[in-house]
Amino acid sequence: MTSSRSSSLGALVLLWLAGNGLRLTILAVPPILALIILDLKLSGTQVGILNAIPVFLFALVAVPGSLLIARVGAVPALIIGLLIAASGSALRGIAFDAMTLYVATVVMAAGIAVMQPALPPTVRQWAPQRIGFATAVYTNGLLFGEIFPVILAAVILPLVAGSWRASLVLWSIPLAIIALVIFIFQPGGKSAPPARHRHWMPDWRSPLLWKIGLMMGGANQLYFCANAFFPGYMLQIGHTELIGPALTALNIGQLPASFILLAMAGRWERRKWPLLGAGAIGLAGVAGLLLGSASWVIVGAAAMIGFACAVVLTLVLALPALMVAPDDVPRFSAGVFTIGYGLAMVISILGGIAWDISRDAAYAFAPVTVAAFFIILFALLTDFSRRQF
Repeated sequence: MTSSRSSSLGALVLLWLAGNGLRLTILAVPPILALIILDLKLSGTQVGILNAIPVFLFALVAVPGSLLIARVGAVPALIIGLLIAASGSALRGIAFDAMTLYVATVVMAAGIAVMQPALPPTVRQWAPQRIGFATAVYTNGLLFGEIFPVILAAVILPLVAGSWRASLVLWSIPLAIIALVIFIFQPGGKSAPPARHRHWMPDWRSPLLWKIGLMMGGANQLYFCANAFFPGYMLQIGHTELIGPALTALNIGQLPASFILLAMAGRWERRKWPLLGAGAIGLAGVAGLLLGSASWVIVGAAAMIGFACAVVLTLVLALPALMVAPDDVPRFSAGVFTIGYGLAMVISILGGIAWDISRDAAYAFAPVTVAAFFIILFALLTDFSRRQF
């Protein structure tokens, strides 16, 4: 019994670390984005493209990632993805213009895109009796992975003499360490047989796949676009002093939601009302960012967006393992990521274009607001009580 509990705890720790690896290198950019904009002279559209690249790769590489999982197994695919992402993040540090920054970001995002569909089947493999809780654990790690680069930016930048390039290289190191730790300490040891799956192509005709994917897309674009466009909006209205506090609030605001879901995952999974409430909170947060004048309103609105995104993300990530047959979890997850991040990519680019055409960064949030309604709409249209097995 003691050995079983120790193994279960070890699996949860590894899942938490893997969750960190999903976001550390991505969220290393927003705190230094103003420096990158000034150094590389990026336009609003270029900022939108830079923000869209990870979400585009998350969508584009999700299905090939499912194929890799089918060939080598979920855990080996997870380790491979971590190493690719670490390499891409380090390469961003030598970018000398927008195009080289884009290429390095593509490599980094491709690694994370492989990791994402690998985690739901890894959860089922390592914690088959606690899928909702284990998903909440790795999502909690993901959220900490979003927070660490933001709150540590004020410490790391002075250590690297204010170099945004060196800071990006520095954030690649934890991913390589996490890959090594998972390789050594994975449940069953390095000789554990990988769990392979027969099918890898998502069933694009599945209504459930599209509903869940579009809900995820609503949360993804709300979070990533807030991170991408908020610094430029504050720069435009002359309140750069709020960039750090608001980005910190956006990310730390996710923690209360994550800890609540750690306690309530079993009761809230496959329920409509938490998703509906989160969608409404997210929309209210966008309104507060754009209409608020007091600093506490803007920072509080950013925290509301973070809270809403964390609730939706955690609940939606658990759905593939809860609602489809075990052998279909990787390909269903890949389809969800393809749809969810594909929508976020389109909205990010549209937001950047709206910014350039209007010459007002506030207009970048117009497509974001429309897409956020998808969370509410498809939560209403989905029957979470039905399982496809």
